[in-house]
Amino acid sequence: MRLVPSCTARLAYCTVLLSFVMLGTAIAAPQPQNSSTIGVYESSEALHESLAAKPTLKFGKASGAPIAIVVDDSHIYQPIEGFGASLTDASAWLLAEKLSPAARRQLLRDLFDTKSGLGLTILRQPMASSDFSRTDYSYDDRPAGATDPTLAHFSIAPDRRYILPMLREALSVNPKLKVIASPWSPPGWMKTSGSMTGGTLLSSSFEPLANYFVRFVRDYQSEGVPVFAITPQNEPRNIPKDYPGMGMTPEEQAIFIRDHLGPAFRSARLKTKILIFDHNWDMMDFPSAILRDRQAAQFVAGTATHCYGGIPEAQTTFHKEFPEQPIWLTECSGGNWQKGNLLIQQVGLVIHSTRNWARSVVLWNLVLDQNYGPHLGGCTDCRAVILLDHSTNPPTITRTVDFTALAHVSEFVRSGAVRIDSTSSTESALEHVAFRNPDGSCVLLVLNPAGTPQTFNISWHNAQAAYTLPATSVATFEWRVKTKRK
Repeated sequence: MRLVPSCTARLAYCTVLLSFVMLGTAIAAPQPQNSSTIGVYESSEALHESLAAKPTLKFGKASGAPIAIVVDDSHIYQPIEGFGASLTDASAWLLAEKLSPAARRQLLRDLFDTKSGLGLTILRQPMASSDFSRTDYSYDDRPAGATDPTLAHFSIAPDRRYILPMLREALSVNPKLKVIASPWSPPGWMKTSGSMTGGTLLSSSFEPLANYFVRFVRDYQSEGVPVFAITPQNEPRNIPKDYPGMGMTPEEQAIFIRDHLGPAFRSARLKTKILIFDHNWDMMDFPSAILRDRQAAQFVAGTATHCYGGIPEAQTTFHKEFPEQPIWLTECSGGNWQKGNLLIQQVGLVIHSTRNWARSVVLWNLVLDQNYGPHLGGCTDCRAVILLDHSTNPPTITRTVDFTALAHVSEFVRSGAVRIDSTSSTESALEHVAFRNPDGSCVLLVLNPAGTPQTFNISWHNAQAAYTLPATSVATFEWRVKTKRK
């Protein structure tokens, strides 16, 4: 897998990808002073290429290609916070126990370094155990029948062996990493089931659970891991039978945030953001109900979504109702259930999520082994960004199709970038989306899912550059120009 050279040795970026178009905000855009060189990086399963550097292009006159992708950086949409995955207990254990320190350091640089690596900027952390844990645990486990409403026994000690050390190593590579934490389940004594599995939150546990979040954020901070945001509950409309989980209605989540979690964070003077929902696109009535409660909404900093039901356009419908509400895609796993060209599917996820207002695209496990684990239950064939096969000596590290899909944006689109307008001059198979980085550089991501090559012009400030993208391939185009303002 070839990584793009460091930022000091390469062009900077502003990315373009496809979606159905919605009018953004008009701004004064830099005007080109002269033509610029366009870097091109292409991936194809059929051609066995991953971010292969192609000959550079130049903006000039139109080539007469039948299709033009028009990039307009005078219209901006949502900010981009970044791309990432989850350092689950399974991932942390594999990194700590199955790799030598040198191999682990190199892999973390490949994943998180913004100059020489993938440049991931978001880690979504399960609070205690999830389906991808080796054991079932919370931060305040008690014997059957016992409770601990004052949290006298609260401790993040289970995370100190593997998870926190791996988080600190990742932060040492990229200090700007954003950690978003989500519980799969609170302690069993807080629930109707009396167990980490199943059940709902007892009314008597609303206040202890709010304090549980405060303790978690404070203790992680004291361990050198700031928590950027939390969600009250992972997948609140899913109650799994064989791994930690909990049901929560929108009414319960609104009450919890309005009367307990929000006031607790405010009293503790925590800057950690509260993101609601954390579930699928086909359930957007859930966050809508919470946001209609104005007292609860005052504490809400965004809405988290997953990809396992519905379509990404649901985010745009939601955005129309709540245009000031940031949307974060916080989980989407690929796996053996996917058929056909996986690169096309995973890059399509990035394109359509961001074109429908997502500020992030976060996949699921960062690292899994050759048996798609370790895990407690749930998904038995989920794919990770990195496959670590420890049946070999030394272990074999494979960068999966998810690594490649993320690389096409995460290596180029920096945190603080904005999505900008990109439209096709005529109907075609091509899909695309565009971004402008804080330094003004641009990147265009174009996906060709068709079985035939597609020739098109990249049109930017009335200049053109022609390219032919092979069948079932994806390319990232990056450019920087000397600019002057009108």
